[in-house]
Amino acid sequence: MDTQKTLFKNRQFLLIFIGGFLALIGFSSFFTTTTWFAITELGSASSLGIVLVSITVPRILMMAFGGIIADKFKKTSIMFTTSFIQGCILVLIFVLSYTSSLSISHLVVLGMIFGTLDAFSGPAGASLIPKIVNKNQIQQANAMVQGMGQIGFVVGPIISGSVMEYFGVSAGYLVAAMIVLLSAFMMFPPFFKEAAVVNTVKQTPFHDLKEGFSYVKASKFLLTGILILVTLNFFAFGAITIAIPILVEAYGGTPINLSFIEVGMGLGMLTSTAVLGFVNIRRRGLTSITGLIATLVICVGFSQVPNLFVLTILAFMIGFTMTFVAIPFFTSAQETTDPRIMGRVMSVIFLAMNGFDPLAYAGVTLLVTRGLDIQNIVLCFSLIGLMIALLILWRGRSYREDKVTI
Repeated sequence: MDTQKTLFKNRQFLLIFIGGFLALIGFSSFFTTTTWFAITELGSASSLGIVLVSITVPRILMMAFGGIIADKFKKTSIMFTTSFIQGCILVLIFVLSYTSSLSISHLVVLGMIFGTLDAFSGPAGASLIPKIVNKNQIQQANAMVQGMGQIGFVVGPIISGSVMEYFGVSAGYLVAAMIVLLSAFMMFPPFFKEAAVVNTVKQTPFHDLKEGFSYVKASKFLLTGILILVTLNFFAFGAITIAIPILVEAYGGTPINLSFIEVGMGLGMLTSTAVLGFVNIRRRGLTSITGLIATLVICVGFSQVPNLFVLTILAFMIGFTMTFVAIPFFTSAQETTDPRIMGRVMSVIFLAMNGFDPLAYAGVTLLVTRGLDIQNIVLCFSLIGLMIALLILWRGRSYREDKVTI
């Protein structure tokens, strides 16, 4: 509790805390609005997959370079610039939607720019936390940031679903734009006293990139943790993300039903991050693997339920267990990584956390367009992921025994 009071007295942490919260509300509002627009206005699961891939593939391609930028420039400047441009993109999408001109081509192009910007802001924010809080506060800081982020993922779909229900899709995009621009204001660089970047190694971007990957490759702990995140995001989160709007539409749901399920997942994440904010996990490696196994088991159950209310409950459980996969590993990586190379290592981890989503989107979308049932697809993905998770539990002894010494 004393740790959290100290964090809340940290002005720089509070600004990042609130700015990140608003950014995720805006992004989740944009995401929910776009998924509903793709399913109802564009009229097909393939359109949804194409749009989501366009947002996430550039993030994959540029994530490593985002880490290089984070190591060489002030992180607050990077975060402000990316959020401001993303807000402007959402304003443009609103104008196109309001004038009935928004098409899949617009969403693909603008989504690519949006995703590229995300590749720069993510590593910057993650590598900033160890600079502005004490080492023994990193898990709590991560949990608090993640927790507020999950509140954002809860609030965002509620806002967008309610706005679309009464005012239409265009209004959903306008609200998302306003929130993202407000988040950019909270990250305005003059509000911070970030020290100048100290990086005495002068080398080409290629060597910067190579150094980051070499650092990760040499660490068995980092490699195992990254494999766990890839398994989580490809076989669980990516497949479920595509499945949710398809199932809502198939079972005769409305934007409010879509919001309820996404809110359920967000509330689950929020609950578990609250736990991590108060409880210092000692056996982080074992906790991470156990969380992955639990998530995939629940996904198996999700694949077998034809009821929107029960799916909402299961979405809550998936969100709850997912957080125990990522935060323990993330905290250990931040505590042990050389600060000079932190941005590049965080970019590789972010790549594992987010970069395999589009492959899942594309794979699930392709299988749906071939006539396969979405719930059977989720079942197959979950079972394959579960086998990988059990193999990691069996073979990943050094990762499994990673713990905090007191």
